[in-house]
Amino acid sequence: MSRPDDRRLSHVDREGRVRMVDVSAKSATMRKAIASAQVWVGTRVFDQLTGPGMAKGDVFATAKLAGIQAAKKTPDLIPLCHGLSPDFIDVQIDLRPPDALHIRAEARVEAKTGVEMEALVAAGVAALTIYDMCKSLSKDITIGPIRLEEKSGGKSGAYRRAGADSGE
Repeated sequence: MSRPDDRRLSHVDREGRVRMVDVSAKSATMRKAIASAQVWVGTRVFDQLTGPGMAKGDVFATAKLAGIQAAKKTPDLIPLCHGLSPDFIDVQIDLRPPDALHIRAEARVEAKTGVEMEALVAAGVAALTIYDMCKSLSKDITIGPIRLEEKSGGKSGAYRRAGADSGE
């Protein structure tokens, strides 16, 4: 059993070179990850988003689709990610009055490796899409934190951030 101080970065070999993690000997298991992102839009933008239609269309539907699409493209964005084909991706956006939005992205797959990066990418790209669609109203929009809330499946087992809300 390794001690915490014996652990190494998974994508760096003993000589310090980057590498893709070899999962060929692992068994496929059901994997699930939930990530979140906060988008602080300010009261003016928040009022526009929650009022009658935006000039650029349905911001929330566009952000959800962007997050789902991005999750499917994760290995194209993150060089050492394994190519997964998620079985399920969901992006939800909740209003946090008076000036913020909370994004929750969930990804599931039966695979040899985790789906955390897909959930994180979905949350991040949904947040960036909101910024893109609202930047004409304000350049002060702030994104963050983007973080893993929970994951399950695989050798490392379950993880749940203290205070995480799974939304279930």
